[in-house]
Amino acid sequence: MRGGPEALRGPGMGNRGGFRGDFGSGIRGRGRRARRGKAKDKEWMPVTKLGRLSLEEMYLFSRPIKESEIIDFFLRASLKDEVLITPVQKQTHASQRTRFKVVKCSKEAATAIRGAIILAKLSIVPMRRGYWGNKIGKPHTVPCKVTGHCSSVLVSLIPAPRGTGLVSAPVPKKLLMMAGIGDCYTSARGCTATLGNFAKATFDETVFAKSPYQEFTDHFIKTHTRVPVQRTQLWLQHRVFIQEK
Repeated sequence: MRGGPEALRGPGMGNRGGFRGDFGSGIRGRGRRARRGKAKDKEWMPVTKLGRLSLEEMYLFSRPIKESEIIDFFLRASLKDEVLITPVQKQTHASQRTRFKVVKCSKEAATAIRGAIILAKLSIVPMRRGYWGNKIGKPHTVPCKVTGHCSSVLVSLIPAPRGTGLVSAPVPKKLLMMAGIGDCYTSARGCTATLGNFAKATFDETVFAKSPYQEFTDHFIKTHTRVPVQRTQLWLQHRVFIQEK
């Protein structure tokens, strides 16, 4: 090579020997590589047979949802994440140690939040709403007085007239707003300072508000007997009577 080692030194290198950076970073430097853009979202392909159904059909036939991507596909525009994290501090000999208490257990807070969000997507269920007084406009409150409990916390939801708003603590208020309830009275008993149990009790009572036909299905099955032959005979007798008359 002509010029010896002096020719290999690029501008601004001074008397320091060797190469600066990668090979070829002397006179004809390559410069920095361009940053790669974000990878494009791959098209989601359903793994189970639920990919052929709509969201209403899944809930109509009580199909369990095993893929969180299904919820993202149908409800991506209206999804919101609300994470409830409680810091727990412990005094040690060295210093104060801070941990995070979450419902989903993990060694890291980020992993716990990610797992809790996926579990919340798989637990989305339709919410039954009702009216207070007369049926004017859209449903705005709970259909009846419902009660849910978790551990020592007991939460009751009471229907309220239109325009009342949500009369509750901040944690149940967020859950009721996400459920689409605009007016409701609440009553809580027990250790409501434990926010995890407080939120779970509110979620349980909003989910398990069933219609009368759903609530008494087992009773109808035991007491109701089918008599198709007797019904057919009565219908034929009624039809003959009308023709003769």
